[in-house]
Amino acid sequence: MCNHGYAVLVSGVTHTPLWAAEHLSRESVQEAGRLHRAGSFYEDARWPEGSHLSDFVHSGYTRGHLAPSADQPDPKAQFETFALSNIVPQTASLNQGQWARIERTVRRLARKEGELYVVTGPAFHAAPIPTIGKSGVFVPSSTWKAVYSPRRGRAGVYVCKNVKGPPRCNVVTVATLIRNTGVNPFPALPDTVQHTFWRLPSPRRLDDGN
Repeated sequence: MCNHGYAVLVSGVTHTPLWAAEHLSRESVQEAGRLHRAGSFYEDARWPEGSHLSDFVHSGYTRGHLAPSADQPDPKAQFETFALSNIVPQTASLNQGQWARIERTVRRLARKEGELYVVTGPAFHAAPIPTIGKSGVFVPSSTWKAVYSPRRGRAGVYVCKNVKGPPRCNVVTVATLIRNTGVNPFPALPDTVQHTFWRLPSPRRLDDGN
C-alpha cells in the first residue's frame, strides 16, 4: 500500500506489515526535524485483515512503527505512519530504547550522506510464533532496518531482538537478512553490494531529539 511518505507490504497471515520502504533525503529529514510530532494510532480501512487497536490493549507490547513518524516532513505523511498497517508489536524496552536510537542514527546518517533508501520489517523465528489479541497478530522475534547509501554504493542492516529485557542489536549484510527472512529489501543491488559488510554507525543516545 502506498502512502505519502512510505510504501508498505502487509500480510493477512501475520496481520502485520512485512516491510515499509522509505526514501530519506537531507532536506526531508531537516523538514521533519522542524515538524511538531503528534499523532494517534488508527485502524487502516484499506486493510480489513489488519490488526485492531484492541489487539494491543493489555498485550504486554507497544505499537512499534516500521516507518517512523519522525522521518516524515509534513503533517499528512506523519499522520499516515500511525496507521496500524505500519505497526508491529514491540517490547517497550526495544521500542523506547535501542530502536529509537537506531531511528535517530539513520536520520543523522541521511543528513550526512545526502540520501538513503531505508526498508524496515519484522522477522518471525520463534516456534511457535506468539500472537496477541483476537486478531492473532504475530509478534516478531526481531525487527530489522536495512539502509542503502547511493553515494557510497553500500548497504547494511540493523537487527534487534524483540525481547523484554535489554535488547541485543547487531549489524549484518543484506545477504544475511535475505537468507534469514526471505525478504530482499534492495533487489536491484548487485550481489557484491548485498554480500559486503557495511559497519553502520552505532546507535546514539538522545541528545538533539532528531
